[in-house]
Amino acid sequence: MFGILLGAPTLRLRGDYLAIVTLGFGEIIRIFMNNLDSPLNITNGPKGITGVEPISLFGFNFFSNHEIFGWQANPVYLHYYLFVTLAVLIAFVCVRLQHSRMGRAWIAVREDETAAKAMGINTRNIKLLAFAMGASFGGVAGGMFSAFQGFVSPESFTFWESIVVLSMVVLGGMGHIPGVILGGVLLSAFPEILRSTMGPLQMKLFGTVIVDPEVIRQLLYGLAMILIMLYRPAGLWPSPRPEERTL
Repeated sequence: MFGILLGAPTLRLRGDYLAIVTLGFGEIIRIFMNNLDSPLNITNGPKGITGVEPISLFGFNFFSNHEIFGWQANPVYLHYYLFVTLAVLIAFVCVRLQHSRMGRAWIAVREDETAAKAMGINTRNIKLLAFAMGASFGGVAGGMFSAFQGFVSPESFTFWESIVVLSMVVLGGMGHIPGVILGGVLLSAFPEILRSTMGPLQMKLFGTVIVDPEVIRQLLYGLAMILIMLYRPAGLWPSPRPEERTL
């Protein structure tokens, strides 16, 4: 529902303008939720919502220790496998959608909206459906995130998070699900590698000068995006070209 409400006013926009507007809407919603604690308190503002119910499926509580076939599973492992299962399921749904009639319509609208409309595709409904599907997947992820943390706040979803997600898609390969997964894995592991090495590098390179590791990380992100746009505009693992696809 919220995906459709967001997509409806932006249907006339295309390309970079659409991306800018959707990112702007994301920031507007975050600020709106951050101030929605007065006069009627709905989101508790920057303090966030605490006491979020833990994940429970068919009476199986993921925040309790369980013994499964002699294996002692703590809540961290249980959540990890649950998240991996959901990621695989969503990837499977995306693959099925990509090869469906609806997916081919999305590809046609992406490549040339005017030509797609001339071929009889209802571009308005197709674009609204894309917004709704994306918001649905995001809602699942947000619900799992808040249940795992036991706390959710507007400050958990900053503009930087949107940039990271967009970078994963661009780096891996837009329109190619395995490429997007690759981009997500790389940009998830990259900050952890930087975090473990930034301390020693900071002492060796700058001596007593203190440099915020977050600033260096953002600079490296920007440099990586520039290099990708210059030398691999389709991403590290782009979607195969039509002449390379097997029938």
